Amino acid sequence: MPSSGPITDQDVQLLAGTAATLQSDYLDPSEDPWAGSPFAWIRPRPSRQRGAIGERLVAGWCAAKDFDVVRSHSSDADRVINGHRIEVKFSTLWASGVYKFQQIRNQQYDYLFCLGVSPFDAHAWLLPKSTLLQHVIGHTGQHTGSTGQDTAWISFMATSPHAWMAPYGPRLADVARILNSLGRGPS
Repeated sequence: MPSSGPITDQDVQLLAGTAATLQSDYLDPSEDPWAGSPFAWIRPRPSRQRGAIGERLVAGWCAAKDFDVVRSHSSDADRVINGHRIEVKFSTLWASGVYKFQQIRNQQYDYLFCLGVSPFDAHAWLLPKSTLLQHVIGHTGQHTGSTGQDTAWISFMATSPHAWMAPYGPRLADVARILNSLGRGPS
């Protein structure tokens, strides 16, 4: 009978250890660039779950950087970080080499935290709402074309984000610097 959970049988542990050492001989990174990635487990999760994982990754990273992080009291933002209402969008790198941050709405938040993970790297931007209104919301309709007003998205090759994004990322360290420079927000 198959078992689930941790392997307790010593012979099966030995076999699993051997399998782990053989894995690199048989996996071609060009076939699966996510092989061995600490983020690989996220990709097969359903879309809604990936979004929740992204929120928790951002909250955990911010807390580890000593930012004050609490859940937002409103569904218009995901977290309140140092008193600033933050909406979080998450993307794993698509096979085509793009990040797609989806379902961006004109809601009550101060900043949009875009976190993109590739197999062995991460990129991040902390985009002010005013910048989104200028470049995204009302400009890049997700479901109804460029005239769509309900939801928008930001899509770009990971190697070449939009020029207007440059002041707000692309490294996590850039986002930390921006959050520090903002000081304590009103929320």
